[in-house]
Amino acid sequence: MKLTGLHLLLTYKCVYECDHCFTWGSSSQRGVMTLSQIREIYRQGLELGTVESIYLEGGEPFIYHPILVRAAREASEAGFSVGIVTNNYWATTVEDAVEWLRPLAGAVQDLSLSTDLFHGDEVMNEQARNAMAAAKELGIPSDAIVCEVPEGAAGYPERAKGAQVEGGKILFKGRASTKPELMEGLERRPWREFDECPHEKLDEPGRVHVDPLGNLHLCQGLSMGNLFERSLSEIVASWDPAAHPVVGPRGAGGAAARGGGPVLEGGRAALGERYGLPREESYVDFCHLCYQARDRLRERFPETLGPGQMYGDPDS
Repeated sequence: MKLTGLHLLLTYKCVYECDHCFTWGSSSQRGVMTLSQIREIYRQGLELGTVESIYLEGGEPFIYHPILVRAAREASEAGFSVGIVTNNYWATTVEDAVEWLRPLAGAVQDLSLSTDLFHGDEVMNEQARNAMAAAKELGIPSDAIVCEVPEGAAGYPERAKGAQVEGGKILFKGRASTKPELMEGLERRPWREFDECPHEKLDEPGRVHVDPLGNLHLCQGLSMGNLFERSLSEIVASWDPAAHPVVGPRGAGGAAARGGGPVLEGGRAALGERYGLPREESYVDFCHLCYQARDRLRERFPETLGPGQMYGDPDS
């Protein structure tokens, strides 16, 4: 396993509450990283020796702008390439956006701007245009992250449904998995067809997300350990996907005998069969099936499937 990227969820808080959010970002969420925690994560990344990039995300990291700036500059000074993901709420004008971004100039190599109809009334909204113009003025590379509203989704502008945009389809995990209005009109496939995760290399992840509690997320809500309890080097060195109760393939390397999980072998279909989970006959994508199964298993595997923030349950 060669881990090259750490994506820090600086906070679960957000100024928006988007229907498609993987981390259930909202103003009521809890969990914020401190500078001392950030520095400890960087120290462990340097100690591991393979980490090349740091991304600062959320929630919305600009809510804690002074901490974001210090985190970005210290990551750059430590030799990491640095990226930031933001929803641009702060870019009310180009002039103002320049002031928000000025302290980040020279430290950030990728400013990713979330802009779509989940965030406003335009695919490329005014704040995103302001942020992109300001980034260009300051020499900060930027790009847009656009998630397409599914055709047939209720509650969105008619002109937007099925619009051809330069972006990607949403994944039905996190809050999206609880929004039937987003699934209206989408093709569903039988659960048995979802036999492989198409999005993450769960056995050999190249990057993981780190939340304010120290959890290392292979995928949002699916943890491989906690680097505030065991060092990143130790977690990586001892990573055995076959022994993981959700990830590991049935029977591989004795996984079944050791309690290893089935996702690598048979996807969510095998996960459901292993643990006797109730299920629907069909789902809109792999994430929809997998996320619902994991949510049902949280009580059984609390150290692996959490924290509650990732499942819309911040009090658990």
